[in-house]
Amino acid sequence: MTQQPEDPTAPTVGVGPHPLPWPDDDRLDPDLLREGDRRNVIDRYRYWRLDAIVADLDTTRSRLHVAIQNWEHDFNIGSMVRTANAFNVAAVHIVGRRRWNRRGAMVTDRYLHVMHHEDEASLLGYLAERGITPVGVDNLGGSVALEDNALPLDCCLIFGSEGPGLTDAMVAGCERLVAITQKGSTRSMNAGAAAAIAMYHWSLQHG
Repeated sequence: MTQQPEDPTAPTVGVGPHPLPWPDDDRLDPDLLREGDRRNVIDRYRYWRLDAIVADLDTTRSRLHVAIQNWEHDFNIGSMVRTANAFNVAAVHIVGRRRWNRRGAMVTDRYLHVMHHEDEASLLGYLAERGITPVGVDNLGGSVALEDNALPLDCCLIFGSEGPGLTDAMVAGCERLVAITQKGSTRSMNAGAAAAIAMYHWSLQHG
């Protein structure tokens, strides 16, 4: 089969090879300088090595943690991880199955600290040891309105799988439950959208 030529009018992503002479900066990757940098990174990190980007992000990580229950290989996990990267959270915790759908993350997980926990007890124990408050995000009975709630500075927003939501064991371990007020007919919103709203709400309070 004949390969179709690339569309010359299609928009390009990133930058091409860096002109010579190359900058004298040990954070830069020679291969990227030579071949161009098409990664999904902000302009500040163009041509930087992956480990150099992570080290720089570590200097400004927020104190927010995000946990996601992964019982059904949820397609939303990737988009939630990508949003967590956008807010430069301290860490993302995957609870349950070790493997998760990375397509929606668009490799942003490489710039985050992603941890795995076998079950609810493992995550909750990790948080307790570090003084991090577990806050469940789900529209269950007993939840309070997210928009009226002051979230702790050191907290972990915990999200359930799409559909079943948080497990009973996770709900029992949360210090509180918060829910996003809805005014339409649907019982719940997409888990990825809910995660973005909750992370943004925390950032409004804590910067």
